[in-house]
Parts: sequence; structure tokens; C-alpha cells
Amino acid sequence: MTPSVSQARISLVTLMLAGDFGITPASVAQGPAGTATHNYVATGADGRRWFVKTRPAGTALGPVDAAARLSEYARLCRVPVAAARPTTNQDRLVAAHQGLVMTVTRYVPDSVTADGRLTGRRWESVGQAVGRLHRGLARHGFGPPRLGPRDRAIDPARAVAGLKVLLARYEAAPSPTAFERWAVGTAREKLAGVPEVEQLLGGVPHTMVSQLVHGDLSGPNVLLRGDDVAALVDFHPPVRRGAVWELGRLALDPRTVLAQPDWPEGLGRLTSAYHGLHPAVPVEELVNVVRVTAAALALSLYPLNAVRDGLGPLAASLEQYARDRHRAAAVLRARLDEAEEILRDHLT
Repeated sequence: MTPSVSQARISLVTLMLAGDFGITPASVAQGPAGTATHNYVATGADGRRWFVKTRPAGTALGPVDAAARLSEYARLCRVPVAAARPTTNQDRLVAAHQGLVMTVTRYVPDSVTADGRLTGRRWESVGQAVGRLHRGLARHGFGPPRLGPRDRAIDPARAVAGLKVLLARYEAAPSPTAFERWAVGTAREKLAGVPEVEQLLGGVPHTMVSQLVHGDLSGPNVLLRGDDVAALVDFHPPVRRGAVWELGRLALDPRTVLAQPDWPEGLGRLTSAYHGLHPAVPVEELVNVVRVTAAALALSLYPLNAVRDGLGPLAASLEQYARDRHRAAAVLRARLDEAEEILRDHLT
């Protein structure tokens, strides 16, 4: 973004804060970047700080508002979230002006993301936060827990179809960058490894608990303050997914698996804390969390498809994340027996 465009957007954000959210900002500064969003930190004239998330033109307001309302529902369930600021007419939690779509939440100070930082007591704290989240969302009319087919993230047939399409798209165009060449090779490796993944899933029940979930629960969307969870942020619109899939997506984030050699013990403590608050997910399923996560990583197209699908700028961090996901899947498979034994010890 050029300085002139950046300044113009800050001016529009300032205008919307005052006109749509009733906040008179003393300052507005660029905040941490999102995958498809531009974010800002605003300080009001009263000294209160706000986190401002903006989305590009063409973004539908309904899903953004629904995601914000789901976060507020979780807050009513005593889940730590960043409280939303409603618009001045109280009808919505999202506003749009000149093509810019915007939400505002309280800024969470003195916090860091859980991205590769699950250590010590944080494992239990995160397990309790997610257990409280899933227990609360289970009472929502949209998503009570029920048995259903395994989460789509671990559907080998679906993954094979997606990988074949992705490879055909890569092969139909030149692959000039080193990352694209690596992505093609990795996609072929994933395709060849599907039988091994199917064998891995042999021990996973064909029906598992699904319910309303956060939808994008990962290290960057969990804010820590010391050993405690300060907030779960960036909810998706209401969607049913596998509870174990979402738990593993956070607890076994690739950056955590690669950065914390003692992750099996930490996972055992996290899962025990989770189950203590949300026993609707049976122990037999929770013991399979490593298998489910390893399979999901092995079958996933993201972010190998980032270039071809235009999912965001191919920053160096995204390239590294792609490689981290691939390495983490191998680590999870290599330490599967050890991790499952520890899980059983903590859960039974």
C-alpha cells in the first residue's frame, strides 16, 4: 500500500469510527496485518484503545456481522474474547462506507499470540479456554454436539480430487519461483502419501462429534497474557465442524509442534483440561487428536494453493508456514505412539 493510499484509508477509518461507532479517535495507527485484512489500533479521546479490522470492497456484511455476534455470544458464556463495539444504531457490529467494511473490538493490551508459545501452564489455560468455548457454543441453537461423519479436513477422497486439480493448474502454467516448484513437488508427495494417511485414519471412528465451533482457532487467534488466555479472536461465521479437528488445529499448530519438543506432554495436559470442562467429546475421540491433525495437515492444500487461488500475498512468512505444516505432519506421525500413550494417561 502506498503512503497516499494508506493515509486515505486511515482518514476513512477515522471518519467511520466517529460516524458509525461513536468513537472520537485521538490517533489511528496501522496494526498487525491480517491475511486478507488491514488492521489498525485507534486510541479514543477518552484514552481507551480499540482494534479496528477492515475488509476489502465487495465483502458481504452478513457473514462479518454473524462472526462478530458469535464472538459476543461466546463472551456471554464467559469465554475470554475481545468485546465488540456496536454501531451507533445498535443494529449491527459491522459498518460499511465507500466500500470499506469495518468491525471494532476492545484492544487487548500486553498480550502475545499463542503462535509457537505454548509452554508451562499455558497448555492448561488454553485447554480450559477451548473447553469453555466449546461447552458454551454447544448450548447455541445452531450447533449442539451430535455424531456425524468425520470432519471434511480428513476426507481422503476430497483431498485427492483437490490435489489433482491443483497439480493440473500448476502444470498448465509455468512455475518460475522456487516456492511454486516446491509446492508442486509437495502436492505430488501428498497425493502419493494418501494410502498412508488412510491407514493412519484406520483407527479413527467414522462418526465423530461435531458442533458449532470458532472456525479459525489457531495460534495467531489466541492472545496470551502471561500464562493466561487473554482473548480468543477472529471468529468465523457460525459453522459446524469436528470438535477434535478444531482442538487439534490449535493445540498442534505446526509452529508449536516444531518449537516445543515436549508437545506430547503439554497436549495431554491441555486435552485433560478441555475434557474436564466439555465432556461431551468422549475420551476415545480425544485420544485420536494427533491422528486427526496429522491427517488434516497431510491432506491439506493450503497454502500450496495460495498462488493459484489468489488467497493472499505470497509473503516469506507464508512460504515458511507452508514448509512448517509439511514438516509438522511428519513429526506428528513419527511421535504418534508416544503422544497417544500420554493422552491415555491423562484422560483415563
